[in-house]
Amino acid sequence: MTNIKDLSERDICTQFILPSLIKSGWDLEKQIREEVFFTDGRIFVKGQKTARGERKRADFILYLKPNIPIAVIEAKDNNHSVGAGLQQALNYAEILDVPVAVSSNGDGFIMHDRSGFTKIEQELSFDNFPTPSELWKIYKQYKKIETSEQEEIAAFDYFFDGSGRAPRYYQQIAINRTVEAIARGHNRILLVMATGTGKTYTAFQIIYRLWKSGYKKRILFLADRNILIDQTKRKDFKHFKDRMTIIKKKKIDKAYEIYLALYQGLTNYNEDKDAYREFSRNFFDLIVVDECHRGSADADSAWRAILEYFDSAIQIGLTATPKETKEISNIEYFGEPIYTYTLKQGIEDGFLAPYKVIRVGLNTDLEGWRPEAGKTDKFGNEVEDRIYNIKDFDKNLVIDERTQLVAKKVSEYLTRTNRYDKTIVFCVDIEHAERMRQALAVENPDLVLENHKYIMRITGDDDEGKREVDNFINPEERYPVIATTSKLMTTGVDAETCKLIVLDSNIKSMTEFKQIIGRGTRINEEFDKTFFAIMDFRNVTDLFADPAFDGEPVMIKKIKGEEELKDEDIYPEEDEPIIDPETGMAVDFGEKELADYKDHPAIIPGGLIMADPPAKVYVAGVDVSVLNERVQHLDVNGRLITESLKDYTKKGILKEFRSLNDFLSHWNGATKKKAIIAELESRGIILENLMEEVKKDLDIFDLICHIAWDMPALTRRERADRVRKRNYFTKFGDKARLVIDGLLNKYADEGIINIEDLAVLRIDPFNKIGTPAEIIQLFGGRDQYLHVIEELEHELYAAA
Repeated sequence: MTNIKDLSERDICTQFILPSLIKSGWDLEKQIREEVFFTDGRIFVKGQKTARGERKRADFILYLKPNIPIAVIEAKDNNHSVGAGLQQALNYAEILDVPVAVSSNGDGFIMHDRSGFTKIEQELSFDNFPTPSELWKIYKQYKKIETSEQEEIAAFDYFFDGSGRAPRYYQQIAINRTVEAIARGHNRILLVMATGTGKTYTAFQIIYRLWKSGYKKRILFLADRNILIDQTKRKDFKHFKDRMTIIKKKKIDKAYEIYLALYQGLTNYNEDKDAYREFSRNFFDLIVVDECHRGSADADSAWRAILEYFDSAIQIGLTATPKETKEISNIEYFGEPIYTYTLKQGIEDGFLAPYKVIRVGLNTDLEGWRPEAGKTDKFGNEVEDRIYNIKDFDKNLVIDERTQLVAKKVSEYLTRTNRYDKTIVFCVDIEHAERMRQALAVENPDLVLENHKYIMRITGDDDEGKREVDNFINPEERYPVIATTSKLMTTGVDAETCKLIVLDSNIKSMTEFKQIIGRGTRINEEFDKTFFAIMDFRNVTDLFADPAFDGEPVMIKKIKGEEELKDEDIYPEEDEPIIDPETGMAVDFGEKELADYKDHPAIIPGGLIMADPPAKVYVAGVDVSVLNERVQHLDVNGRLITESLKDYTKKGILKEFRSLNDFLSHWNGATKKKAIIAELESRGIILENLMEEVKKDLDIFDLICHIAWDMPALTRRERADRVRKRNYFTKFGDKARLVIDGLLNKYADEGIINIEDLAVLRIDPFNKIGTPAEIIQLFGGRDQYLHVIEELEHELYAAA
């Protein structure tokens, strides 16, 4: 008979835990899921390569029915105690919003009740694991579900279409919390979910469950842009079929059950003629407000009147960016969010794309521009003598050379990455967007000649541009590639393959900033979209430092001088590892909603139409250049490093090692230098980032000694040549010396990490010498080969 101590964790699951669950009445097909991955694994970015980090995985999740989870079980092998997995189970239970966490090692169970309904922790035998109805009672206590009617609503089935699509864990939480809150009698609900996390699909499941159960019969889905309505009907809401209609041209048909409408389609800004008044006040019993940070949060807004007219209906607000100002409040109207899933969480879970930032500081923007005496504009009028700054450019004053330089820098970046990467350029206004389109066309004449839709202005006043929106967001369509816009594409555009966002507009609103960043956060791995870049010409990314922002960039880079964008700005040093916080291990990178603002003018308090902006002054012949460069990165806590990277790194190294001798002792004592580098990275000291600012062919060892203790530094090639001159490896045969010489060249080119990895033997020039197994045998076997690597490292650092 097999000793239980010899069984694996998986054996414990299949031989002990699963039979116990089935014995207690759990349905294997509908109520038990094993080895459940509930995140996708954070995407790590290194140069232009990306790799997935570790996914979160629960050994068991138990459900009342699909998508209504009530317990998490974590298993350990029998060499652990019965409660060894409980802390992990509690962590997962908190993330998944379930009340029961369980641990087992094959001897029995330890169960933790987060609801307080039963004993907080108790030990259970395999014969008395709780039944589904017993754990459902705990869940009801946890969620404050008290009556049979509340229970019937909260437990109603999700929609399934046979395609295999199921809600992600955070969508599941949002759906369940909303339905449960409505069952308990709440009539104002706010859900905050980052752009790209599937708010509309979440809304569909909420509506479906309440509608199909008969609890809500007539539902209104409100948005403020045509593209949001069209996308909703065509995609997530398509399953409502002929029960659904879109209210168009203020024509009301009361024969449907699901209504989609624009705010503007229901209001005339005239109390006597508003179309929504054709419905009785209690016609709708559920209203879902998409992007509720716009319009509906403003107590003076005509849109808000719709919600107040149907005040007997349950109202759900959806937003990525709740608006809280002195005048406008989502929370005051809807109440505190019942669930929030942030950009930061989405990036950490691997459901949203991370990003890097390139900040470009122009001399006119950083220093201001004052016209010389007698300076005239392009029409011969004298330019007012004052200092013009970033707030003026393209709003009051247009400098041709500035527009041209921005277009040049954007084109330069795309040339070094991929000229067909979908790009959105956010401009000050429509006129600026048109000038930017022209400037980009001048910078890319070959591709514009190939297809004039390579660059398109997509703004509210241009029907030709608006018709291209679907093509822009369709991954299968190559054109348009670059879209210049002002406000039109700030929200609602599901641009899954957008890889570059350019900011050349003075954006001060955190709400608008988050929405713009959201244009790039969607992932489409089929089309190689796993991260995106933000190119900032207006210091808009200063908003990253605002406490109201979450979801930090992987890198911030500033550009200076007349230098072109360098390869290292896009492809940083790739010698050293990036550490996955889930595992503590190095990441393996392998080889590898639109509306027409003109048709629907903005309404300001009092119902006045905003006046036309003042005329602009156009000037040319101004010296505009890129002025400064500074690379900014994030520290271990995700905050932007404000001091120089060199000073920050020096402080970090001196904190880790008491002296140069202490560092040398650690370095020389480490079997693999990779371990020391990984340890420093786990403390937030990313040495490869510093490599971009200093001599690039330094060894990591020399970089540390030089930065921290001002020691003279050798290049990697200088160290390799010194080893060759000492003839230390003449004791080996010809073929073995050929391998050692190849390793020295590989070290000189790429650094110490690569020669420590046995995988290096699979690539050129080693694959011409033999297979990895044959090469290792040249040295007498694996252990002897690894010993030679240690000797080689000792010789490389002998001078130290």
